[in-house]
Amino acid sequence: MPIETDVAILGGGPGGYTAALRAAQAGCTVVIVERDKLGGTCLHRGCIPSKTFLRSAEVLATIRQAGEYGIGFAGDVEWGVDWAAVVSRKDKIVSQLHRALESMMKQNRIQVLHGEGCIAGPSIFSPRSGTVNVILPDGEMESIVPRHVIIATGSRPRRLAGLPYDGERLVTSDEALAWSTRPASVVIVGGGVIGVEWASMLSDFGTDVTIVEAAERLLPGEDADVSAAIAKSLTARGVRILCAARLDTSSCQVSEQGVSVEVEWQDQHIKLSAERMMVSIGRQGNIEGIGLENTEIKTNNGMIIVNPATLQTGEDHIYAIGDVIGGVQLAHAAMHEAEVAVRHMTGSSPDRVADRDIPRCIYSRPEAAAIGWTEEAAKTAGKQVKTVKMPMRASGKALVHGETEGFVKVVADAQSGDLLGVHLVGPHATELIAETSLAKLLDAVPWELGRTIHPHPTLSELIQETMQAAAQSVRHI
Repeated sequence: MPIETDVAILGGGPGGYTAALRAAQAGCTVVIVERDKLGGTCLHRGCIPSKTFLRSAEVLATIRQAGEYGIGFAGDVEWGVDWAAVVSRKDKIVSQLHRALESMMKQNRIQVLHGEGCIAGPSIFSPRSGTVNVILPDGEMESIVPRHVIIATGSRPRRLAGLPYDGERLVTSDEALAWSTRPASVVIVGGGVIGVEWASMLSDFGTDVTIVEAAERLLPGEDADVSAAIAKSLTARGVRILCAARLDTSSCQVSEQGVSVEVEWQDQHIKLSAERMMVSIGRQGNIEGIGLENTEIKTNNGMIIVNPATLQTGEDHIYAIGDVIGGVQLAHAAMHEAEVAVRHMTGSSPDRVADRDIPRCIYSRPEAAAIGWTEEAAKTAGKQVKTVKMPMRASGKALVHGETEGFVKVVADAQSGDLLGVHLVGPHATELIAETSLAKLLDAVPWELGRTIHPHPTLSELIQETMQAAAQSVRHI
């Protein structure tokens, strides 16, 4: 007999498991179908593993700068990288979080089926599309008949056609996380968030890094000031950055010695050689093999089309969330979309936040974070923009910590005084951005944040001071 349930969820990543928890807390019966492990890309091949590596790199960089803090080491001390220990620490953290997720599913009486799930058309079990057939690891099939379906199948790294990927020398970011040794040199194709984070981490570990980016600058989706600051920092640490560069995929060769490829850059043809090459040029939705052809669900450029307010697909009882719908492909965006979908299916107001008002974080050294409009995007949209930027070196706490790279930048509407965007580069930027996320949710304006008392000495003071300066420089405040 088929399993009857209120909600069937395809995918157990951040979007899927959040939807499951929220639906269960709302009194629904829930079944998750996961072909691999709960936690998805974020836990096993993305956010958590990469940030664990970045933390190890940050600790190494701090140790190397210990002399600046008056800290010395007795005798001759050679600090190096034990890559096996770095990987082991990552594996332990991932395992701990995975066990916690499994425990949460049990505590909330959420059934987890491991297997390949596919949405079927109308059948004897259901007069409409939505029955989910699951091929279990032993080859047997289980059927689920739900009232609602949530597709949360996530994404995978987009591959650059024409390259001879081998999973070791020439890889995507997923495969790079499985490297058993640290590369002595690497070419990173793609200067977006993933490429920048890997460049920062590997350069701190001592790897010779070259970034090849097709756009005119690193982090092309972020504010130009953020891009410039990160590029300056990476360059100062020895990272070679080739922007507005075209990779000749046909020239790429992989051998036991490494990878070589030719790049067209500044009217030159350059041959790059490295021990390994990693491609990070974006992600594509996992829409294959899940039965979309049996439904009225439409796709565009490999992503599922949804109602932006409710996240319903072409079939009202089937929702889609997370990376598989495109937009902001971040774990916390998927979690927010999960709550929106569950609220709608249970009869509450969805209240989905605009994509631009979802915080964006870059865990490089220094960190960067942003929310809202970039200065360029606001101007392009016809807004009269006023910006205020204060350097991180103006913060006493930043000086105490010896981390003075970066700034706080506020983008405001010169007419209304509204807060349009905030852009941070510097220590703990990925934590500091949460305050401005709350401000956007509450529709706060710069003078309100400027009047909010911040403790001294803290990094957060610089946000207060920048907001005060912005409040004084715009009208109607």
